[in-house]
Amino acid sequence: MKNKLGTILFIFFCFSGSVFAQWQACNGTAGLNMQSLLTNGNYNFAGGATGAYLSSDSAASYSLSNNGNDAVGPTRGFTKDSNYVYTCTSKGVFRSADNGATWVSKSAGLTNLLGSGILKVGTRLFYVGPTGIFMSINQAENWNAAGLSTTDVRCITAIKDTLFVGTNGAGIYKSIDWGVNWLAINNGLGASLNFRAMESKGNTLFAAGPIGTGVYRSIDFGATWTLLGGGLATGSYRGFASNANLIIAGSFGGDVFYSINNGDNWTTINAGLSDLTIFDLELNDHYIIAATNTQGVFRFPIAALNLTSGITSNDAINSFVLYPNPCANQINFKVAGKYIGANYTLYNYLGKTILSGIIKEENTILPMENLTSGIYFLTFPAHSKQSFKIIKS
Repeated sequence: MKNKLGTILFIFFCFSGSVFAQWQACNGTAGLNMQSLLTNGNYNFAGGATGAYLSSDSAASYSLSNNGNDAVGPTRGFTKDSNYVYTCTSKGVFRSADNGATWVSKSAGLTNLLGSGILKVGTRLFYVGPTGIFMSINQAENWNAAGLSTTDVRCITAIKDTLFVGTNGAGIYKSIDWGVNWLAINNGLGASLNFRAMESKGNTLFAAGPIGTGVYRSIDFGATWTLLGGGLATGSYRGFASNANLIIAGSFGGDVFYSINNGDNWTTINAGLSDLTIFDLELNDHYIIAATNTQGVFRFPIAALNLTSGITSNDAINSFVLYPNPCANQINFKVAGKYIGANYTLYNYLGKTILSGIIKEENTILPMENLTSGIYFLTFPAHSKQSFKIIKS
């Protein structure tokens, strides 16, 4: 009993501590307009009105790293491959072979240097702007037009070899042949035709709608779109970041939200942010990073989100999946086959055992309808790393 109580208290304090977590301003960026972010291994890049900045201490501090990059207009985007980091700027594309120490212009073939986004997909690079899309197959040595030449394209993402772009005034398009043909995919968007940010998370697409809308989601490669609720505020959105565990959305003058169930439900994380206009979001191993309009870059500890309360476990992605959370009548959990036969225990907030049993199949349902509202902990004693916080509504 002593060991069990110690485990519960440890879990309790870990979860309780997250209440006090907040965004931290990153040194070296105070008062700056920042519009783009990138993580490249141990390096974190930020770009904005004054060029490119580099951090080598997990985004705690940044220094100007703009030698050769556009120093006049904003650095609006980054991408990377195994050899280079690339910037998208008002003066075209710049490339660095030394993690931002020096940059070289690489814009041959671009008919309009003003860029809105840049993305690496496989061995190809794509650059978007007010005269459509351009593609490079040789690491930005040369660029060729790749469609939508009369369209103001504001953002780009991809799922494997399918491209998706958001435009200013024409909605969303996709291409399955590297830009030879583009198909408008606006079913479900209504009158929303301006999109400044998109994100692909696995096979799910998220698109940042204009003022008065919010975030749209598609789970069928853009065939249909749904405007999300689940705690997500109405507004204009400008930035996303995602990994296997979560999706984060930043609004224009509103809130930063995160979801651990692929956008079904959202939670606000604003504490410590002195500017709520978010232009971009990024993740490294330990932090969420936010680029703001007037107050530079901020970071928030991922550990404070208690990701074990939602989708996946710590030791193996998708070994344990719980939903919905918060729940009303039941909690469903799905496990990898190797965990069939393992014990599970549900404790209440005080460490009292409420339910216990053996996992008999990959999909298990725990009845919750007769339990009082509050916080519970589901643990797997034989696998001490597996513990989940459940909220009963």
